[in-house]
Amino acid sequence: MTRQGLRAAGAAILAAAACAAPVAWAQAPAPSDATPVIAAGDWRVVAPDNLLVIDTTKGRVLVEMTPEAAPGHVARIRLLAKAGFYDGVPWHRVIDGFMAQTGDPLGTGEGQSWHPDLKAEFTFRRDAQTPFAAVAAPAGALVGFVQSLPVQTQPDAVMATTADGKVHAWGLYCPGVAGMARDEAPDSANSQFFLMRQPYPALDKRYTVWGRVVSGLDVVRALKFSPKPDGIVAEPDRMTRVRVAGDMAEAERPVARVLSTASAPFRDLVERTRTARGADFSVCDIDLPVEVK
Repeated sequence: MTRQGLRAAGAAILAAAACAAPVAWAQAPAPSDATPVIAAGDWRVVAPDNLLVIDTTKGRVLVEMTPEAAPGHVARIRLLAKAGFYDGVPWHRVIDGFMAQTGDPLGTGEGQSWHPDLKAEFTFRRDAQTPFAAVAAPAGALVGFVQSLPVQTQPDAVMATTADGKVHAWGLYCPGVAGMARDEAPDSANSQFFLMRQPYPALDKRYTVWGRVVSGLDVVRALKFSPKPDGIVAEPDRMTRVRVAGDMAEAERPVARVLSTASAPFRDLVERTRTARGADFSVCDIDLPVEVK
């Protein structure tokens, strides 16, 4: 995904292919065959400094940022949000069945912030202290979650063989995953980012993953999209205000609770989903229940 639009490998991918926070808990899925009843102690509250609040012309989106996966990129998003850089910026490039891209103040795909470009964080190093919950074990790997982010990683046993006691891991481009746009050079991400409308594994390990939508994926999918090959939207929706929850006044700060991946209901959800999907099971099939206040 280039900042200016799809080029080279990106073109091949295309060819292949003002809301106030509510006063009561909302958006938790109703119990079903795939969603067990969740007790109070089974929830995990997203840290305010890791919760990005994106208000748009279509509604509110909450992204849980994952500094364990991309500390440099999360720091940049926090910095720009605090400065109000993203306020009023359009979703200039939206492709149905793919992703919604924003972060260019010019709205053309050519713009970026005044800060220097970032070093790529396509993968990260995971140690035994990283909060990780495995849901599948394909040959020579583990697939699971770091907080709400779907990841693939080397097995824990490999930690004993590495100099730093850590193993490689990388975010997976499931629906809602937040990635950083860049030019052809790997170390060229700056301020533009995209949110996945659908899964797209061809992006894995090629674009930095820095978080995932925990609330408002319906809003991301409702953004105006373009049928044109370049995906540029003529009259785009916009981000009206973007802030990190920790920078907001407590009275207006949303609080998001996500099902803890350390809980029994999470393990039950995984097994129910695996049974329902059978051989087609993927980590992208697991929708973590969320409540927002």
